[in-house]
Amino acid sequence: MGHATRSPWRQNLFTLTSLGTLLVGVWAVGAAVATATNLNLVRALELQTQSLFFQLRGPRVPPDKIVILAMDEDSLTQGVNFKELQELAPIRTWPWRRSAYARVVDRLMAAGARVVSLDIVFDAPSDHPADDQALQRTLQRHAGRITLAASQADSLSGGGGLEQLIFPDPLFQTQPGSIGFINYLLEPDGQQRRFGWVYLQEKVSADLRQSQPDITSFTEATLKAAGFSLAPRSRGDYIYFYGGQNTFPTHSFWRVLDTNSWNTLQRQQNFKDKIVLIGPTAASFQDYHFTPFGRIPGVEIHANALATLLDDRAMAQVIPNPFWQGALVWLGVLGSGLLARIVARRTIHRSFVCLGLAVVWAGTGYLVFTLGGLILPVAVPVLAIALASLSFLGTGAASDLLEQLRLRRTLERYVAAPIVEEILGQPEGYQTLLQGRKLQVAVLFCDIRGFTTLSYKLPPEALVAQLNTYLAAMVAAILDQRGTIDKFIGDAVMAEFGSPVSQGEKADAMNAIRAALRMRQALAVLRQQWQQEGKLPFYQGIGISYGEVIAGNIGSPQRLEYTVIGDAANVASRVEGLTKQFQTDILITGTLYELVQAEVDAVFVGEHQLRGRAQATALYSLVGLKGEDHSLYRQIRAELHRYLKPQDA
Repeated sequence: MGHATRSPWRQNLFTLTSLGTLLVGVWAVGAAVATATNLNLVRALELQTQSLFFQLRGPRVPPDKIVILAMDEDSLTQGVNFKELQELAPIRTWPWRRSAYARVVDRLMAAGARVVSLDIVFDAPSDHPADDQALQRTLQRHAGRITLAASQADSLSGGGGLEQLIFPDPLFQTQPGSIGFINYLLEPDGQQRRFGWVYLQEKVSADLRQSQPDITSFTEATLKAAGFSLAPRSRGDYIYFYGGQNTFPTHSFWRVLDTNSWNTLQRQQNFKDKIVLIGPTAASFQDYHFTPFGRIPGVEIHANALATLLDDRAMAQVIPNPFWQGALVWLGVLGSGLLARIVARRTIHRSFVCLGLAVVWAGTGYLVFTLGGLILPVAVPVLAIALASLSFLGTGAASDLLEQLRLRRTLERYVAAPIVEEILGQPEGYQTLLQGRKLQVAVLFCDIRGFTTLSYKLPPEALVAQLNTYLAAMVAAILDQRGTIDKFIGDAVMAEFGSPVSQGEKADAMNAIRAALRMRQALAVLRQQWQQEGKLPFYQGIGISYGEVIAGNIGSPQRLEYTVIGDAANVASRVEGLTKQFQTDILITGTLYELVQAEVDAVFVGEHQLRGRAQATALYSLVGLKGEDHSLYRQIRAELHRYLKPQDA
């Protein structure tokens, strides 16, 4: 009798099935090692997952014990009104006079503030000794209820790093415990997440900390001055972020200086028994940092840290030790793969079981994060379980293919013809248009002047309806001149002329010019109509540039859109922003003007340095087409002069 032998097909199927299980073990070990070694890439993935959890959770209401006094754009703007409001003279120019801080602190204390913390490093005397003395007297008068800021910096000296602690000038120091360091550790994903004491522990040398026994974080110093316990520190090192910018009650700095505004704030008891944080929020101060809720000012990070401790919500790792974290990940990934093989016979089902277990792990991590304030490794184990699912799916697909080949060999009369869905393809030329190409185009960028102010004055329904009417008119003007609507950015419109199909340089440039002039005319008609209806008027700024861009289908596989990117697009946006400076509605670049100067009237307004460009850009205010009536241009210039003067458009 012959010996029974295993079919080579069966052997291959057995091998592939075993390979699927083996790959699960490989992913489990890899995930465990990556977690245990605490690689920056792994940490960045986990931190980004935590950011996603924060965003899915959404904003939370912070404790009502914290108020921010913002050194904001409004305060910088109001400072120029010092002739009308003499009390604002100390904040007329930057840096502000120290007397401004003295007066503000005195008023806050008189209003019953529990503590005032200044997120400003007064590391040297100013050019006004009398102001410095006024601030010194104020700080001494309220000693024990004031927190000043210090910082740590690294400076290069002799080829090496020199650690430097920057303290307030001795003139302003009242007691050691009233000074705190404002630094936060930058995590591998570029965000700030952990309390300031972590920065001091990891970035300030032990010798330096030992020589400065009173060194502490800004948060701890503030809590100490407010009389709160620091016991929550032992719970965890991670801040419980309550939301993005403007999550905490915020008032402009200038409103405390101005007596009339201050009386209103005082009547409302906005500062009574509150921790008041004074710090910069204006973009020009460049004190913005990335957090799970996007970029927010440093003073708001302090607010989130304080609120976390006040609410006893400090977050911590479920397993602090990286080795045991790795062990947990190994067990979870391997267990998921083995469970999938046990409960499902077909490989496709095993794949779905693994995906389900990955979702369960992610969901558990989210619940533990949001409800318990604990951080569980999620990104790496979920990725590893997903790879295990793909391993089952891949080996299963290969097994199915081998099975089909076996059947084809066995049943020679049958051909395994795949069922193919017929796809109606686009013409080849259209496909070419969607690919990345360099083009010379005219780019038009249009934005409503003072839209933020309008949004406060109009009800949402009325604002949206009026905005849609405006946008419809602008789009019609652009399309009538063979323009391509690229995108809407809030109330702004971006369009190009010459993409995807060009009519020639001069024709594209003139189409952009005519479109802008029609937009001017259309908006003028709308303003007249709105005036008759008792509605607020819109004014716009239009910037047009001409140059090289890259055009094509850009985006992710889930969402592609035809757009242009490049220098010409950036220039158009920045030129549009300058229209308010020149109090005109349409600005064009010199490159565009050279193409159309024979057919248009324009006023040269000078050469200006645009951000991101090495050379200055010549700019022209577009009057109109040659031979046409230019009264509308003059009318709009006069109206813009009146419209832009009372507001920061």
